[in-house]
Amino acid sequence: MMSKRRDVLLGGLALLGAGTVSNPVFAAASYFAGTAIDNGVTFRATNFAMIDKRWRRQVVKYFSSEPIGTVVVDTRNHFLYLIMENKTAIRYGVGVGRDGFKWFGRATVDQKSLWPRWTPPADMRKRHPELPEFVAGGSPKNPLGPRAMYLHRDGVDTGYRFHGTLEPGSIGKDASSGCIRMFNEDAIDLYQRCPIGTAVQVLPHIADQAPEVSDATPVE
Repeated sequence: MMSKRRDVLLGGLALLGAGTVSNPVFAAASYFAGTAIDNGVTFRATNFAMIDKRWRRQVVKYFSSEPIGTVVVDTRNHFLYLIMENKTAIRYGVGVGRDGFKWFGRATVDQKSLWPRWTPPADMRKRHPELPEFVAGGSPKNPLGPRAMYLHRDGVDTGYRFHGTLEPGSIGKDASSGCIRMFNEDAIDLYQRCPIGTAVQVLPHIADQAPEVSDATPVE
């Protein structure tokens, strides 16, 4: 890994990276449709009828030298790939870090949390003094959503996570403080598929050979 990338990655130690904005809970109502229940918590379900098909979870052809089970994030094109057998991958649309908060490199999923509590880091609270000291897991104002997968490097927490979002409209955009945002349903799905120790590679972009959306297979 280039030293510059290493510096950027380690610089994330001070960030939780949830990408909170001033009023994240007030996402456009049209992005939600009804509610769902997960582990006793009721949350607003994503209205996928309002979501561009490119960002929906689907199985695609994927050619990579990375081992099966590796997660690869293409930040430029806003996709997360979970590599599977037979040269395929599950592709998820994601939101990534906005300018000044992007990072690249390798990590591992060393911790996972179901309905995680969110504690804004000190630097974020300086930028947004209106933020609380913490938001309880399962709260409708918790920007991590139903799941968080914590990314570590060489045993050290990078401060970055894969997690859900209060803002489905931010998927496919540069919107966070460095974390990788997912639709809440996709965060639940990825959580189930990624055991502790899952290898992660975050790239500026990749020369993937995935088919067009019309040729892809949706993942239920």
